[in-house]
Amino acid sequence: MKRRDFFKNTAFAAAGAAVLSPFDSIAGAIHPGATLGSPAAGSAKNIIFMVSDGMSVGTLSMANMLSERRDGKLCSWMSLYREGLVSRGLMDTASANSLVTDSAAASSSWGGGVRVNNGSLNVAPDGSRPIPILQKFKAAGKAVGCVTSVPVTHATPAGFCVNSDSRSDQPGIAEQYLTLGFDVMMGGGTEFFSAGKRQDKQDLFAKFAAGGYQVAQTREAMLAVDAAAGTAPILGVFHQDGLPYALDRDNDATLKEKTPSLAEMVGTAIRRLAMNPNGFVLQVEGGKVDWAAHANDIGGLLYDQLAFDEALATALAFAEADGNTLVIVTTDHGNANPGLFGSTENFERVIGFRHTNDWVLQGIDRDFTANQVRERIEHAQGYAINANEAIRLLSHYVTDRNEDGLYNPYKLPFAELADIQRKYTSVGWASNGHSGDHVEIAAYGPGSDLLKPFVRNTDMHYLMLEAAAVRQ
Repeated sequence: MKRRDFFKNTAFAAAGAAVLSPFDSIAGAIHPGATLGSPAAGSAKNIIFMVSDGMSVGTLSMANMLSERRDGKLCSWMSLYREGLVSRGLMDTASANSLVTDSAAASSSWGGGVRVNNGSLNVAPDGSRPIPILQKFKAAGKAVGCVTSVPVTHATPAGFCVNSDSRSDQPGIAEQYLTLGFDVMMGGGTEFFSAGKRQDKQDLFAKFAAGGYQVAQTREAMLAVDAAAGTAPILGVFHQDGLPYALDRDNDATLKEKTPSLAEMVGTAIRRLAMNPNGFVLQVEGGKVDWAAHANDIGGLLYDQLAFDEALATALAFAEADGNTLVIVTTDHGNANPGLFGSTENFERVIGFRHTNDWVLQGIDRDFTANQVRERIEHAQGYAINANEAIRLLSHYVTDRNEDGLYNPYKLPFAELADIQRKYTSVGWASNGHSGDHVEIAAYGPGSDLLKPFVRNTDMHYLMLEAAAVRQ
């Protein structure tokens, strides 16, 4: 099958209708008549590095199963594999001090080309501070940026951007972004930019605006910036903490109106970055895939993975039209290693989900009856748990909440619900934390031949520089 036929006949057909036409003029201006996969002067002008954070192979597998069962087609990532359009490999994800990495060390391995200890951002164990890759590309004249579904100051985007002794210093990371002057930064994390939320009372939104940024805090504002002429940099911060889960957003008119999807942010970012005649480098993170894995939240996990896949389709549509863009798609580490262990019919219940486990549990309090718990779950996910199971959940609200886990500040019973849910969905979990598995990585477009069948995470730093012909 020819490459262009692939885009017409697979999962990208829908993306092409919505996304490809806005890029036609951009692609024509950059590289008229380009043929996909024929690099100009042996290098990629643009790079889009896509990270589904915390994506175990079971997550990718089940998201593809869900796409096939619900939509009758492979997801975009699997379509690339099926048609043999990518170089594909496995990547070792270890950090400097652990076989099981965290996102800060993982992104720093790509960003700085050096393995660092978990928790730090581009600060090596010997104290050296390698220059992060977006700073290198910015210095080479390219436009650069990050788009994420979690705070834009979070570990994965920050690993491409800054040096910091601690990933937890998100207020300080936001200040570094202002100083560094990146071209597009979009995601969540209003508390790190708002004077009313920051401990030092700095109004970083105002400072970014004074520095020439177009600042967007709603989807409507982002779309207005997207439509406006000009090349001014963009800061888009749309929600406190992470953005809503894709499943909850899709079933809530207010959330859809106020917060953009990951694919919408990616489209806006590419259109703005592509105005730079020297090309661009963009990191895209599906960060809430990781958060859902930590919570063993199957609806949150799979629908955010599919939202990431829609963003991948957006990036690939641009790359297909442009002809000189390298797209790399991977994850930083596995998380929770979920899998399907039983009935297809049970798994197909996920097709009818309207809300995540997070939405379910956030809406329960100690005054709920067991029947109210059952009704809430049936409304959100289409099946009825029994009374004893409802009482098990309620026990976590009646006594002191005692469930730990990342991204669970209210100590909600995510593990308890996931355990109950298994017999209704046939999905099981190995843990609620990161794994040390080697992970999928694929490269598409000019420079993709540089990807070997097995790589260390640090290798990707040097691959990107070589693909773009930027001196190290």
